[in-house]
Amino acid sequence: MTTTDSDEPALTIDELAARAGVTVRTVRFYSSRGLLPPPVIGPRRVGRYGTDHLARLALIEEMQHQGMTLAAIERHLRQLPPDLSPHDLAVQRAVVASWAPESVETVSRRELGRRAGRPLSDEDVERLAAMNVVVREGEDAFRLDAGLFRLGVELLDVPLSQETILAARTALTDHARAAARELSGLLRDAVAERDTRDVKSLSAHMHPLVVQALLTTFQRSLKEELREWVGTAEGEADGASRDGTSGDASRDASSA
Repeated sequence: MTTTDSDEPALTIDELAARAGVTVRTVRFYSSRGLLPPPVIGPRRVGRYGTDHLARLALIEEMQHQGMTLAAIERHLRQLPPDLSPHDLAVQRAVVASWAPESVETVSRRELGRRAGRPLSDEDVERLAAMNVVVREGEDAFRLDAGLFRLGVELLDVPLSQETILAARTALTDHARAAARELSGLLRDAVAERDTRDVKSLSAHMHPLVVQALLTTFQRSLKEELREWVGTAEGEADGASRDGTSGDASRDASSA
């Protein structure tokens, strides 16, 4: 694998397919339908793909996993800005994945690995169990939360401790439940005097609006927090670098 001047990975079509867990034929099919932007043509007329292709491919695969038709996927992608970053595409994928139905299945260890799309070590299975994504039910039987399983598998590669992941999950769950409880109370009070049919109609209309509002608000808040965090870290790094440079200069002057 080579890299471009901006340190973006420049993948061949074979490398892109391997990283995304699909076939080269699938990549070419998506490209022919306009779902993937054309590659950058490099030396020897070899097409090179970057992280934006990988992120867009992951989004397409997630939409297919959720049961969307090819026509629906095409319509959805046409509505997205053409210059979305890999980060923004990953957020889009997370939103799609969040609509996974709540379903629990019992599968074998072999099927667990097949669902994961990768070999799972005993440690991996233990981490998934600690996240409450899978529960061992027998010698070769595991109950898995199908809606959270794909997320759990991806978290296996996140360089965070198990304690941090569990603490983050607890924080998200607690705050989400608190927000849902408060919003439900507000809506319940607003329609307390109305007919039952009006209440059901309002609930049906408000549900997607509330979900969109929560997702948008949380995403923007998280961006602000990360921007502030990264900015503070960069400022501290620059300060340390300047201090180190000043110290070197002082030592040079003294020795002179």
